[in-house]
Amino acid sequence: MAKWLPAALDYIPRWLDFQMRLTEQPGCVVAVAENGKVVLEQAFGTAELGRKAPLTPRHRFRVASHSKSFTAVGILKLREQGKLGLDDPAGRHVDGLPSAAAAATIGQLLSHSAGLGRDGDDTEHWMDRKPFPDEAGLREALSGPAPVPASTRFKYSNLGFGLLGLVIEAATGEAYADWIGREVVAASGLAETAPDLPSPGATPLATGHSAKHPLGKRVPIPGTTPTHALAAATGFVSTARDLALFFGGLDPEAKGGILSPASRRELIRPQWRNPDAELERHYGLGTSIGRTGDLAWFGHGGAFLGYITRTVVLPGQGIAAAVLTNAVDGPANPWAEGIVHILATFRTHGAPTAKTKDWTGRWWSPWRAGDLVPAGGKVLVADPALATPFLDAPEITLEAAASGPDRGRLTRAQGYNSYGEEVVLVRDRKGAVAEIRYAGSRMLPEAKLAAEMRRRYGGE
Repeated sequence: MAKWLPAALDYIPRWLDFQMRLTEQPGCVVAVAENGKVVLEQAFGTAELGRKAPLTPRHRFRVASHSKSFTAVGILKLREQGKLGLDDPAGRHVDGLPSAAAAATIGQLLSHSAGLGRDGDDTEHWMDRKPFPDEAGLREALSGPAPVPASTRFKYSNLGFGLLGLVIEAATGEAYADWIGREVVAASGLAETAPDLPSPGATPLATGHSAKHPLGKRVPIPGTTPTHALAAATGFVSTARDLALFFGGLDPEAKGGILSPASRRELIRPQWRNPDAELERHYGLGTSIGRTGDLAWFGHGGAFLGYITRTVVLPGQGIAAAVLTNAVDGPANPWAEGIVHILATFRTHGAPTAKTKDWTGRWWSPWRAGDLVPAGGKVLVADPALATPFLDAPEITLEAAASGPDRGRLTRAQGYNSYGEEVVLVRDRKGAVAEIRYAGSRMLPEAKLAAEMRRRYGGE
């Protein structure tokens, strides 16, 4: 394990716990894997509001468009076996397709550049108002003209990946769920993942939830709807653990795996930039690609009514992280990138040193909470309310040994902070740190500040 990683793994759940409280989400599961081994796995919150059902890491979630990465791996495996090529038009493998769908190449479908419609003219299945389409319904949705010419831009298409499911069936002579379940899911050693629901096994499914409005409260959304012919685009159920392991194995530098390194490089090679978006993001073959700070990542996200999920891999670092949330407004996307931000911070600063061991913990003022986080030989002051908690984080440098281990000074801080001023640990009679004097202000443990505020302002 990288020397700096344990400190990052220690802070990630502390930050997520605060984020859960702040956003009032029902539940979240996070998993981080390094070089094919799970090094962090933790659940927060509930599997279903209104029931005594704590969420556990063993709960599965609808991971929706993560399905596209599984489908892409299946296509590239068939390519390695010589059963299809990326330049093959879909109509070479699937009979009876309308002209635009038949002309779309497998590579265009994988990279969302075939110009096909996103979901067709009737998308009520995404609103849980009707069943997802069967093959006949998918073919009907593909029957219209393509909205834009092929190979002109990135244009996301669930229909296109549904069509790739038909390509896999034609190339293998098996049902998509059967072949992908054996040749991709089982071959990858995943025990908690299935291509669609219902699926065998006793692994529980976390219940999805609505947003708080317009009802003024969240309500459960079962999330058990089968996706039929769109399973290749959105059907998968999985756990954070399985996603971190599967996507980590797609790193071209990962050992083993069901695809060759060359296929993995092709999978994550940027094909198209996401147009009309301020953040620069690209799409490969069933993978999204971007950068957070100085760290590049690839992976995918998923949105199913009641669930938002996201997985990121840091190529060349051997690290993958998955964040699963069970609400339609779940912040899995900013939280996943927040994890990358945390990892990048510790990678830059390094593991904490022995002299900073007491400079830790969450400390409160009436204004906010602040986290003292040792990294390298300094102490960072993180803001756990931020999606990027170390953004503009002040840095405390400990004073010379003659001043004792409990005095430091802000040696890095943006101009509106208290640059150059002193920070002091205040200990109780037993020698434990009881409060912080931060540039003249007392910062207290949460319970102590809560008691003070009740005395001063009332409240329960």
